[in-house]
Amino acid sequence: MTRILITGGTGFIGQHLVHHLVESKQEIALLVREEYAGGKPLPPSLANIRDRFDLVFADLRNFNLTVRAVREAQPDFIFHLAAAGASDPFLPPDTAIRHNVTGTLNLMRAAFEKNTSTRRMVIARTPGECTTMNSYATSKLAAWNFAQMYVRTQQWPIFGAMIFQCYGSGQAGNTLVPTAARAARAHQYFPMTAGTQKRDWIHVSDVAAGLAAFIDREKLTPGDTIDLGSGQATAVVDVVRIVFKLARSGGRPLVGKLPSRPGESPTQVADVQVTEAKLGWRAKLSLEEGLRRYLSHLSSK
Repeated sequence: MTRILITGGTGFIGQHLVHHLVESKQEIALLVREEYAGGKPLPPSLANIRDRFDLVFADLRNFNLTVRAVREAQPDFIFHLAAAGASDPFLPPDTAIRHNVTGTLNLMRAAFEKNTSTRRMVIARTPGECTTMNSYATSKLAAWNFAQMYVRTQQWPIFGAMIFQCYGSGQAGNTLVPTAARAARAHQYFPMTAGTQKRDWIHVSDVAAGLAAFIDREKLTPGDTIDLGSGQATAVVDVVRIVFKLARSGGRPLVGKLPSRPGESPTQVADVQVTEAKLGWRAKLSLEEGLRRYLSHLSSK
C-alpha cells in the first residue's frame, strides 16, 4: 500500500481527491494548518470519513514545521495542491510569494533533502502560468521553475499536473459556474462579460481520477507536466447558457454587460493525446453531464 501525503486536502479539489483515494484503499495523510489541531473543524465531507486518514500539522511557510510534518507522515508519494489565490487570483504579490513559492520550496526540500521515503511528488499547476496575468499564476510559475531546477540539478522526482477549468461540488462560490448556477436557479438575470474566451472545462471527479493515475504510472519522466482536461474548448458564454438551459431558468445571461479583463488568453485546451499516452487516463464526463451533476448536487442540498 502506498503512503500518500496531500497538501490542500481541505480545499475544493483536495477533498475530492481524498475521497477518491479512500475508495481505492490508499493510506493517506493530510498536511493541514495547525489551527485544525486547535479545534478548527474539518469540512463536513472529510469529517464524515475522519477515521480513514491521518493528519499532520504545519504551515508550509515555515521550513522546520514542514520538515517535522513530512517526517511524521513518511510518505511514498506527495500531492501538493495547497495554494493561495486559486479563487482570488489577484491577491497581493507578497502573499502569493510566501504561500505559493516559499511554501512549495519548503515542501520540496523537506521531501527530498532529509532522507525521507518520498518517491514522487506531483505539483498542481494552472494554465494561467502561460500568460501570468495575476499574482496567483505568476507565483505558481515561479514555484514550478524552482521545481525544474531541482529536477535538473538534483534529479528530484517532481511532476506537474496542469489542471484546466475545474468545476463541481464544493467549488468556491465566487467562481463562474457557482455564480451562474445561483442566478439560474433563482430565475435572475446574470450580468457577464462577452465570454468569448474558450476554456477546457473538466469535472472535479475527473480531475481526482487523473491525479490518482500519477501514483503507479512508471513511464513519466521527472519534470514532465501532464495536462488534466477534456480536450474540448468551450466559450465561457456557452457554459453559462448551458447552466441556464439545464436549470430551466426564467432568467438569462446578460452577455457583454460587464467589461472583459485585458490580457486573457483566447483559448486554453489540454493536449489529451499526450496525457493518455503518458498517464493512461482520459476524462469521462462531458461538459453538459458534469454541469447536470453539479446542478443536481445543488438541488439535493
